[in-house]
Amino acid sequence: MLGHYLMFNRNCQEALKAYEKAFNTKVIMMEKYKDMPPNPDFPIAEKDLNLVLHSRIIIDGTEIMCADGGQTHTWGNNMYITLTSSNEEMVKYAWDILQDGGKIYLELNPTFFAKLHGHLQDKFGVNWMFTVD
Repeated sequence: MLGHYLMFNRNCQEALKAYEKAFNTKVIMMEKYKDMPPNPDFPIAEKDLNLVLHSRIIIDGTEIMCADGGQTHTWGNNMYITLTSSNEEMVKYAWDILQDGGKIYLELNPTFFAKLHGHLQDKFGVNWMFTVD
């Protein structure tokens, strides 16, 4: 099985809340750094205790895992999470939420190959590609 693991810059929990709303789903698992057993070889700073160590969310049947990283991650343009669905209402709803504060690369519009298709980067730096078939 091939999956997606998204690393965030101290805002993983905020991103997960947006994804729960956008896709009408729930996070199925979340552990924070404070949940780890103490380990002298891996000390956790007080300011990092509430950051997400590991989480899982199911979006339209696909599991995506997420965490807050230990270093700053650069937002890239070489990877997208794609969602292809016949549910136009769901796609438009998710698009409207995720484009808020983000950057639209290709507006969600009809194309020669799909009823609707568009690309955006959400405010958390994650690239999304939506298609209504």
